[in-house]
Amino acid sequence: MLSLTVARKAYAQNLLYRSAHIMRTIASIAIGYVYACIWIGVGDNQSLGQYGMYGMLSYIAFNQACLWTIFTTNSLGIDGLVRTGQISVELMRPLPFFTYMASKEFGKIYYQFLYATIPIYLVYMLLLGIRIPERPETWLWTLLAIFFGAYISMCISYVIGVVALWTTESRWLGSLNWSVSSLLSGFFIPIEWLPGWLRPISMFSPYPCLQYIPTRLYMEMNGPSTLIISASWSIALTLLSIALTRILRRRLEVQGG
Repeated sequence: MLSLTVARKAYAQNLLYRSAHIMRTIASIAIGYVYACIWIGVGDNQSLGQYGMYGMLSYIAFNQACLWTIFTTNSLGIDGLVRTGQISVELMRPLPFFTYMASKEFGKIYYQFLYATIPIYLVYMLLLGIRIPERPETWLWTLLAIFFGAYISMCISYVIGVVALWTTESRWLGSLNWSVSSLLSGFFIPIEWLPGWLRPISMFSPYPCLQYIPTRLYMEMNGPSTLIISASWSIALTLLSIALTRILRRRLEVQGG
């Protein structure tokens, strides 16, 4: 399949920058370890609810490990294609534009999973002794949740990229999305600890699917039924992305090239 070829090429392209990615992975491990130390200090005087100190260590460590799988390219680079006029060439490819961009991004995501998420997780497992699932099927549900989270993140980035068709500059939306995601996805703290007015906003957004749901599944605090939420958001954002692509084809205005 052509989409698999595109994904393989994106994966191979990322292999060219392994040295830089190794340094980034080491930095990510250090940052996550700092977060863990903070929660160790907090846990000395607080019960930390149903998580407990070691539960929060597992929560933070797993979130940090998954971050690089969930973290997709800002706007998938579509804004740059619009500015240079390359978007007109990309739209003429024999592969639907959304499928092409998704395949390209998933090649990178697969690389990130192998060379960032797994190494970071293994280091934390050895260094912090984080919780490991007791039931074998938990691994399957967790991997499926991570896949949905990466796909949803990719769709959000795609939608932000398509906005560049009207603004010619959507990087600020990418920065805003990252800031909102860090808060509403449960990356820093569990969603149930958010202020009362902010909690329902988070729960009715797609952001918990990125990290909160995978982490809760990994820690066996939620059942696989929560994957219905992730699947529903995946379908909804796919339909939105396809609809915006049709609009993109009708309203394309080349800015350069």
